[in-house]
Amino acid sequence: MPDPRHRRLRRPRHLTHTIAAQLAPDPAADLRFIRDTMERSASFTAIPGYGQVILGATALAAAWLAQQHVANHQSAAWLKIWLAEACLAAVISVISMYWKANRRGLPLFTGPGRKVALGLFPPLIAGAFLTFVLERAGLESALAPTWLLLYGAGIITGGAYSVSIVPVMGLCFMATGALAVVAPAAWANYFLAAGFGGLHIFFGFFIARRHGG
Repeated sequence: MPDPRHRRLRRPRHLTHTIAAQLAPDPAADLRFIRDTMERSASFTAIPGYGQVILGATALAAAWLAQQHVANHQSAAWLKIWLAEACLAAVISVISMYWKANRRGLPLFTGPGRKVALGLFPPLIAGAFLTFVLERAGLESALAPTWLLLYGAGIITGGAYSVSIVPVMGLCFMATGALAVVAPAAWANYFLAAGFGGLHIFFGFFIARRHGG
C-alpha cells in the first residue's frame, strides 16, 4: 500500500501562472510612483492659483483707490493704502496656501515649503525696512520700483523650489520694477497695478489651470 506521506498536491499549471502574474511587480507603475514622490518632495506645489487671482483683484482695487490720493497730492494716504494692501495680501496668501496644501495633503512648513519661505522672506523683510528708510528720506518715488524688484527677487529665489512657472512670474515682476525705475515717477501707481494686479491675475489663472487650484 503506498505511503500517503509521499503524495504531492500538484497545483494546476495555469493557476500558478495566474498567481505569479498578479504578484509580479509592474515596472511602469513603480516608476510612476517614484517620479511622483520625487516631484512632490522636490517642489512646493501648494502655490494657490486662485489665491493669486484674489491678490491681483485686491491690488487693482488698492491701485484705483490710491490713484485718487495721488491726484490730490496726498502721498501719506497713498502709502497707507498700499501698506494695508500688503497686509491683506499676506493674509490671503497664507489662508489660500493652507487651504490648497490641506486639500492635497502636502506639508506647508516642512520640506519644500520651508525652502520656499526661506527664499521668499528675506527680500520681503528687506523691502519693509527700505520702505521705512525711503519714506523717512522723502523718496516716495522710489518705493514702487523697490517693492516690485524685491518682490520679484523673492518670488524667484523662493520659486526655485516650486513649480517652474513661479520663477518666471518673479522675472516679470523684476522686469516691471526695472521699467518703473526709468519711467516718470508719476507712473508709479500704474506699474504697481500692472505688477501686483495684472501679473498676479495672469499667472494665478495659469497656475490654477495647470497645477490645480
